[in-house]
Amino acid sequence: MILVWAKSLHIAALVVWAAGLLTLPILMSQREALGHGQELHRLHAFTRFAYVVVVSPAAFVAVGTGTALILLREVFTPWFAIKLLLVGLLVTIHVRLGLLVLSVFREEGHFRTWRVVLSTVAICSVLTGILWVVLAKPAVSLDWMPAAAFEPGGLSRVGEDVIRRLTP
Repeated sequence: MILVWAKSLHIAALVVWAAGLLTLPILMSQREALGHGQELHRLHAFTRFAYVVVVSPAAFVAVGTGTALILLREVFTPWFAIKLLLVGLLVTIHVRLGLLVLSVFREEGHFRTWRVVLSTVAICSVLTGILWVVLAKPAVSLDWMPAAAFEPGGLSRVGEDVIRRLTP
């Protein structure tokens, strides 16, 4: 039963996180039309509120419940590593948007239309990639990895060899 609740909370948090990430570039693009004054401060306050109070906690819950699901479901497959890479990209976009929320609303700040388009395309691409990997669970060949990666203690032996070569 805990698995069902964890997965439900994970999906709900992902929906809020994704919607928030897609909304932030649109909010920041409105900065160009406002210039200076009370309306600009109101938009800045609303955008920061959305990022700090809604989007970031949703991201935290999504990543936390996703981590719990890894342990509950014992998902240790190659396709899952791809999913984690894509989630890392989504976290990177999240942090970048947070930094932009701070810089766009300065006196000299701008958020041009091309940034809105680029941000939206990047977010949609990563979200689509995550959804595809999770639903398709593609077979990923690990033939390219050295045999030591699959032996107990093999990675430490490889690491020791690398360290010996690097130290004089």
